[in-house]
Amino acid sequence: MKYTVHHEGEFRYVDEGQGEVLLLLHGLFGALSNWDDVINTFSKQYRVVIPILPIYDMPVREAGLDGLVAFVERFVAFRDLTDLTLLGNSLGGHVGLLYTFRHADMVKRLVLTGSSGLFENGMGGSFPKRGSYDFVAERVAYTFYDPAVATKELIDEVFNVTSSIPKCMNIVQIAKSAQRTNVAKDLHQITVPTLLVWGLNDTITPPHVAHEFDRLIDNTELFFIDKCCHAPMMENPARFNNLLIDWLARHPLLVEA
Repeated sequence: MKYTVHHEGEFRYVDEGQGEVLLLLHGLFGALSNWDDVINTFSKQYRVVIPILPIYDMPVREAGLDGLVAFVERFVAFRDLTDLTLLGNSLGGHVGLLYTFRHADMVKRLVLTGSSGLFENGMGGSFPKRGSYDFVAERVAYTFYDPAVATKELIDEVFNVTSSIPKCMNIVQIAKSAQRTNVAKDLHQITVPTLLVWGLNDTITPPHVAHEFDRLIDNTELFFIDKCCHAPMMENPARFNNLLIDWLARHPLLVEA
């Protein structure tokens, strides 16, 4: 899909469609392309907004979940967004949870898919090795049930990131921050309708993680997608979108008079 990437101040973002706001947060190695099918499907009826998280560009002293949540706070204020349906994949789900804890009044619905925050097997159990294309290709493929989803374009993108010392430092800092920041004790604070969509074959945040989110958050619905790993919206976009369409219809926003 063709869409415009806006660049204003510190922000690069997509803002497509009109209506209720769907705010999408990508993961540690995520990109706008992760959400292509979501943008294409939902921008016809919703306003789909995706900030590019400054994972690789933020000062290393700020590289962590607190810095990313602060960035989302600034972005939401910059775009004057309200009544959010917040969707987060992997690290983006973790950031979304922390944002929701701090701004419960802003988030009306929450969607988590392969979210970190309870347990994660990052990069298949190891941090990225600089200069090893084969290693990066193996680790990217590890994130998907069907290795063919790990296209050369996607592998090249991750390899270019991991070939940069400053970017690698940020990745390591943020990954360690995520591992330190367990949200289990705070999940009772989430009271909005929450959709959990998980790959049944997720190797990064395995199915037991989804069950634990389901247990600790009230008002959840949990769906598994078979033959799918850590990024359902990429690996099985039709199933992911249909689940989301149905769930949104069954949980309309309550508009205050």
